[in-house]
Amino acid sequence: MAKIEVYSSPFCGYCARAKRLLAAKGATFTEIDVLADPAQVPEMVKRAGGRTSVPQIFINDQHIGGSDDLHALDAKGGLDPLLAA
Repeated sequence: MAKIEVYSSPFCGYCARAKRLLAAKGATFTEIDVLADPAQVPEMVKRAGGRTSVPQIFINDQHIGGSDDLHALDAKGGLDPLLAA
């Protein structure tokens, strides 16, 4: 099973949308709430190549991007192979 990390915040609609897609795929993920633990933000920004918005999604330590990026990857058929890895 893939290692999935989602940096998010509780009031973020895009975060909820990304997590719904992952859940619909049956994927389990680690959620890192940057509002509850702001000390995680610098690590997220570093890993995400300077992106500061949430969600930031990583699958097997590969930066996927945000919710729109995740949905675009799924639409191209690229998400399922990553989740199966």
